[in-house]
Amino acid sequence: MSRIGKNPVNISQGVDVNIKDNVITVKGKLGELTQTISEGITVNIEDGVIILDRASESKDHKAQHGLMRALINNMIEGVSKGWTKDLELVGVGYRASNQGQKLDLALGFSHNIVLEIAPEVKVETISEKGKNPIIKLSSFDKQLVGQIAAKIRSFRAPEPYKGKGVKFVGEVLRRKAGKSA
Repeated sequence: MSRIGKNPVNISQGVDVNIKDNVITVKGKLGELTQTISEGITVNIEDGVIILDRASESKDHKAQHGLMRALINNMIEGVSKGWTKDLELVGVGYRASNQGQKLDLALGFSHNIVLEIAPEVKVETISEKGKNPIIKLSSFDKQLVGQIAAKIRSFRAPEPYKGKGVKFVGEVLRRKAGKSA
């Protein structure tokens, strides 16, 4: 049995979970998320706990069992607490600013990069003198926050020699030694 899939998912207080036609809907104080349940996976709600079962021991059903449990858990945690990702801009002249949902990035290219952020995601930029600029992304949808953070990081991924670029706060980079004299 999948170690992750067999764990029950506790439903937080103030969260409504409904299952209809293989679609699970989770509503909370921060928003509403829906997810289609894979074939071969059954979802049961008993006493504020969600239990997932699979139809067979096939490799595909085992993989889907753990995946569906993790997705449902992330949905419940997202609509009750929310998810955040912090990105740090490391490099001389690298700047970030936002006007509403438009994120303006100066990453050493000839033109600034202007990115329109989805309305579900709240974006905030912090620029303190003497410190690297930080971009804070927060939302109830974990997948969307991660996708937008990965998109921002892809504009200028950290390089291994000086560490310049856009990195996640707390990310440990593998550094290389430069030219040996």
